[in-house]
Order: sequence, then C-alpha cells, then structure tokens
Amino acid sequence: MGSSFGRLFRISTWGESHGPGIGVVIDGCPPQVEIAEERIQEELDKRRPGQSRLTTQRKESDRVEILSGVEEGKSLGTPIALAVKNADARSRDYREMRDLYRPSHADYTYDAKYGIRAESGGGRASARETVGRVAAGAVAGAVLAPLGVDVCGWVARVGDIEPRVDPDQVTRASAYANAVRCPDPAAAESMTALIESARKQGDSLGGTVEAVARGVPPGLGDPVFDKLEADLAKAMLSIPAAKGFEIGSGFSGTYLRGSEHNDLFTTDDQGRIRTESNRSGGVQGGISNGETIHLRVAFKPTATVMREQPTVDRGGAPATLKPRGRHDPCVLPRAVPIVEAMMRLVIVDHLLRQRGQCGPAPGFPDP
Repeated sequence: MGSSFGRLFRISTWGESHGPGIGVVIDGCPPQVEIAEERIQEELDKRRPGQSRLTTQRKESDRVEILSGVEEGKSLGTPIALAVKNADARSRDYREMRDLYRPSHADYTYDAKYGIRAESGGGRASARETVGRVAAGAVAGAVLAPLGVDVCGWVARVGDIEPRVDPDQVTRASAYANAVRCPDPAAAESMTALIESARKQGDSLGGTVEAVARGVPPGLGDPVFDKLEADLAKAMLSIPAAKGFEIGSGFSGTYLRGSEHNDLFTTDDQGRIRTESNRSGGVQGGISNGETIHLRVAFKPTATVMREQPTVDRGGAPATLKPRGRHDPCVLPRAVPIVEAMMRLVIVDHLLRQRGQCGPAPGFPDP
C-alpha cells in the first residue's frame, strides 16, 4: 500500500519516529551484488540528525543492521531487511500537543483518515521515516555503481539565496564539503547565516534541491503512465516537505518557443546519438535519452516553528500551540541524500523493468 515503492526493485519502509526502531525491506535486488554495511552507513550518516547547528539536535547514531538477504557481503536475491534503532526519542516533548493540531503538519489529516495517529514525533509523517529510503538507496547505488551510473544532489537555493552552479561540474565531494550541502562555498556561508538567523528567531526556511544522474542509458521508462519523469516526480513528491518538482527546463521552459526549446540531435566522436542541449532533462517521451537526468525539488519551510501559533484541538475549539521538541530550521541540507536515494531507486527499478521486457539497454552492462 502506501508504504511501498517500486515495481521490480521494491521497497517497504516501516517504523514510527518515536517507536523502537525504523527500517526497510528491499525485494527484487539482483543476487551477487556487493553490499557493504559500511557503504550503507555512509549514506545514513549524511542524513542523520544532530550533525550541525543547521539541523535538529536529536542525537541518533542511526547505526544500520542487516537482518537478512546478504551473506559474506553479497546479496542473495532474497529480501534484504535493514533496521535502525531509535535511541533519542523524547515523547514527553509532545504530551502537551497530543490533542492540538500543529499547523501544516499531518496531525489532522491522519486523524481524518485513520481516526488514530502516532501522537509523538509525527509517526510515519516524520522525516525519520526516510532512514529506510536512504538505506535502500545505498543498496540501489551498489547496483548502479558498477554500471557507471552516478547520482549527485546539492542544495540549490535556501530562501532567496540562489547561487549560479553548473550542474555538469558538481560532484558529491563539492556538495558535501559544507554543512549546508551547497557546492558554492560563498553561497554556502550566506545560506548558513540565513538558516542560523531563522533558527534564532524561532522560524524556518524552505528552498530547492537539485540532482543529476549521469551515465543513465537511453531506453529507460515506459509510456504512457509509467514515464520515467512521472516515477521520478512521484518519488520526489513522496519526500516529507516536498512541494514541487521540475525536470530539465521545467517551468522556465514555458517562456521559450519550440524552436528555442528543442534539443537538437547530433552524433559524438564515437557515433552515439546525443543532443546539443539538455532542456529535456535527459527524458523525452517518458524515456531516458542517454543524457544527464537533471531535476529539481522544492521544499517548504519546516512546519514546526518555535513560536506560539493559533490552532484548534480535536474537538475544533480554538487553542494556542506552544511548540516543543527538536526540529530542523531548514530541511534542505538533510534532504539532499534523500533525493539522491529516491533517484537511485527509480533508476534501478526501471533498469530491471527494461531488462525484463526488452533485455539489457544497448551498449549497457546487464545488472
């Protein structure tokens, strides 16, 4: 149901923010893929809380444990279960708010749907759920790495600070060189100052994450309803706080004429068909064309602000919310590895679907 994603490379995340633990089950991973617990841990460390003043100060080591599906460092082809224990949940911070609806949170909508909700920490609506996604994305990365597919994300805007970054030149090393995850050092300093200012004021900020996938072969994606960009959009918009998605030229392309926007075909020195520009973002007709897949995801300001706000209780009576707890003043820095993980999951799933229907992509190794 709503906690599973993917068709052939399928993940199901489980656990609540303040429950005993959280994790993921991966079904459909090819056998004999090298799966290193250390590599999964590296990705989780990029997402975990308490890394800097820019994130929630919840102290979680997020140590991953492989429960099944891997033997002597290689996948068995059977379900892979990954688990992380919650160690620093403070349910007491939510006691005063259990009967109040937090503005822009999922409290009311969960009650409206289920008639019950996890009252501490947001339960499944919490960004803590993404631990399982990032762990699964690391496994997907283990499938993609030998095939030469590289996924890289970065913070492209915080508030009104938007540096000029060349997507073709960004590397993960440059993106993760600072706490804000922006490859432009000067802009990163300005973003850091802006986030810290918002935090001190008890407020929050939103912005944009960009990501690219290089080395993706042509032919991935299915018409009509399973277009590659449609699955990428679903993946990105399923991330907590995500409110917008663009690929390629996105909304800015609507200002161009067709003669200006078209990606003209050519051939390179090796005789491969390429495009002179990439306004399509690596996808045409819902199918990858071999160019870099380039997307952007908009994230709203964190819903919890450390200020009193008017709201209502479960009975609809007016009330005043006095928030407590530990929250990110800006979700952007920790959203980068989540965006990367979801991008890897979509690409791996479509690689396996392509192999199942049409065989390996031309000129591309079989995963």
